[in-house]
Amino acid sequence: MFLSKEELNKIGFKSIGDNVLISDKASIYSPQNIEIGNNVRIDDFCILSPSTYLKIGNYVHISCYASIIGGGEIVLEDFVGISGRVSIYSSNDDYTGLRMTNPMVPKEYSGVKHGPVLIKKHSIIGCGGVVLPNTILNEGVSVGALSLLNGEYEEFSVYSGVPAVKIRKRQKRLLKYEQALRNN
Repeated sequence: MFLSKEELNKIGFKSIGDNVLISDKASIYSPQNIEIGNNVRIDDFCILSPSTYLKIGNYVHISCYASIIGGGEIVLEDFVGISGRVSIYSSNDDYTGLRMTNPMVPKEYSGVKHGPVLIKKHSIIGCGGVVLPNTILNEGVSVGALSLLNGEYEEFSVYSGVPAVKIRKRQKRLLKYEQALRNN
């Protein structure tokens, strides 16, 4: 079941557009840091927990069990698709052993690093994908299931693997459909 417009307005988002469908089973933390555009759907058991800023553009779908978390800015531009169980992190612990880990450890003892995540329009991430801080998916990037993303990825290209590597170029025909949609 999706939240009503009245229920959405009570959450306290920084801004929220029209035709927004958010499951009543989604978990939203720090809604004052979240901007949501028009025609957005967020499914069951998603977690949105931005410590600083999360912007979700227009015509975006975030599928079940996806999580978007961290202390760096996160932007999902228009027409982005986030498949089930995708994890987007704009913060990352220090795994080297030089510092302690987990959010219950005081900051002076931990080595958490924050960095922005930008997912440009028409990008899609397959189920189980993991996006780390300081990652940019340029326009039209397509990512296969179970891939690890860390860095910058070339526009209209298809990536897959751990770490994700380019496997081919992606078609741009979808841009014609975007233009037709905008003309309606």
